[in-house]
Amino acid sequence: MSEVNREIHLASRPTGWPTADNFRLVETELPKPGPGQLLVRNRYMSVDPYMRGRMNDVKSYVPPYPLDAPLDGGAVGEVVAAEADGFAPGDVVLHGLGWREYALVEARSARIVDPDLAPVTAYLGVLGMTGLTAYAGLLDVAAMQPGETVFVSAAAGAVGSLVGQIATLKGAARVVGSAGSAEKVARLRSLGFDAAFDYHDGPVRDALRAAAPEGIDVYFDNVGGDHLEAAISALRPHGRAAICGMISQYNSAEPPAAPRNLAMVIGKRLTLRGFLVRDHEPLREQFVREMSGWLREGRLSYDETVVDGIENAPAAFLGLLRGENLGKMLVRL
Repeated sequence: MSEVNREIHLASRPTGWPTADNFRLVETELPKPGPGQLLVRNRYMSVDPYMRGRMNDVKSYVPPYPLDAPLDGGAVGEVVAAEADGFAPGDVVLHGLGWREYALVEARSARIVDPDLAPVTAYLGVLGMTGLTAYAGLLDVAAMQPGETVFVSAAAGAVGSLVGQIATLKGAARVVGSAGSAEKVARLRSLGFDAAFDYHDGPVRDALRAAAPEGIDVYFDNVGGDHLEAAISALRPHGRAAICGMISQYNSAEPPAAPRNLAMVIGKRLTLRGFLVRDHEPLREQFVREMSGWLREGRLSYDETVVDGIENAPAAFLGLLRGENLGKMLVRL
């Protein structure tokens, strides 16, 4: 086992789009676990859009990343040393200290996962926070019902691709997705989306009207901006939108304008509801049972884009913001 740990630190706060200069690869001394702690050799870490917001020094639902310290995020790895009951070397655990090769983890913050039940990467994606976000957002926040029409933005991403499939499995009459390339549009159709379009090909409002001429009942928002505006126009009376993310404005240096048609929310009696996945933890047991069943039956698929090496974690994150991933973006350490 190496005596050196490599970590990615936040070197400076981005203004607008992040660059490689905002990150620094740092070598540190390998930590040793104390009482109640585990030393974990990370095998995979997740990069996610919400991390962009944490790079700003602003008050939010989660504290900002400090400068000159390692970033954090979901990771799965192998316990190499344990000073806590219930854990032993060789256990595979899920925890929240990614962006480093070795993590000193409080045992109470780690969860043992079974690599024989599913690939370990699934616990960062389809069976982890990503999957629960899709499941809770669609079925609890937006309260989708059988027979409804659902529109999903960033539908080829880790969350969006699952939302569309869950909607179909739960009896949606029509599922429409937007994505950023012809390749991604083709992938959505292979996943069972009834219609899909590349938002680069023209106004989103026009593409959505063509894909769902009778309107939509549910919008799962990962993008904001012109997608949210188009969805408000397309939503039928009493339609619902689950606001998961607004990646189109994360790197904007200026405050974004509200959708120009926001007043339509009144006459249509629409519900636009933001949510955080952590508020839906009571659904986890139901989610795991149902999602794992669909996976075993071959009724649900998921994609992963894997980048190798801790030194390439910043590039993976920047690629995620540019939409270079298909499905979940992961770094193999």
